[in-house]
Amino acid sequence: MSEKVTNKNSGKLSKCLIVIPTYNELNNVQKLIPDLNSLYPQADIMIVDDNSPDGTGDFVKQLSLTDNRVKLIQREGKLGLGTAYVRGFKYMLENGYEFVIQMDADYSHNPKDIARFIEQIENYDLVIGSRYIHSANVVNWPLKRLVLSYTANKYAKIITGLPIADSTGGFKCFRRKVLESVNLDNIKSNGYSFQIEMNFISWKKGFKILEIPIVFTERQEGASKMSKKIIREALCMVWKLRARSIFGKLNQ
Repeated sequence: MSEKVTNKNSGKLSKCLIVIPTYNELNNVQKLIPDLNSLYPQADIMIVDDNSPDGTGDFVKQLSLTDNRVKLIQREGKLGLGTAYVRGFKYMLENGYEFVIQMDADYSHNPKDIARFIEQIENYDLVIGSRYIHSANVVNWPLKRLVLSYTANKYAKIITGLPIADSTGGFKCFRRKVLESVNLDNIKSNGYSFQIEMNFISWKKGFKILEIPIVFTERQEGASKMSKKIIREALCMVWKLRARSIFGKLNQ
């Protein structure tokens, strides 16, 4: 991925933070950070690492000493995806960025697609990379995993009314004002449920949301963080969100 993507939105990129949670992603971040720096030299990169045993955090720490575009938050243990994103979002708000990209470290999200998010955020408050709209695609997933993900999104849409085809996807761009409106201290969910909760709150607050098609590719290296606990949490979360919305306690 050495070719540089031409982007007319360098002004927005200079106000953008790319947040990437990691746990044992050393081989991936060794490639991903240089790719992102090459494609988007104006943007900053925040790695939120959960004390990875494979040395992911140590690698990023050394890199950050010579490249001020690379930031690291190293946490004391494996605290979960949702809280990692919340920590990155707080850093974004505290340090004056106007936009934040959230993405995975494992190349399931194509770094080149960030240019499309930045282009669309001009007219929207939240842009979501969708696996389940026209011209989107999922590559190399087992049929069982694909059916589970697709069904989970249909389930979330039916229970909550959320008008989003892919409410569990993790490739997104938020405007600052969306995150400023959310009580981040009250976001405790992880995995699928974190994505659903953030989307639902953004929608209920009246922010403009756009889904753009992406090609999602199963990771080539490392292990998936999916678990039965994450699935159960998501199944419960949609009912909690519906109840909170009905009783006016959405994000208190």
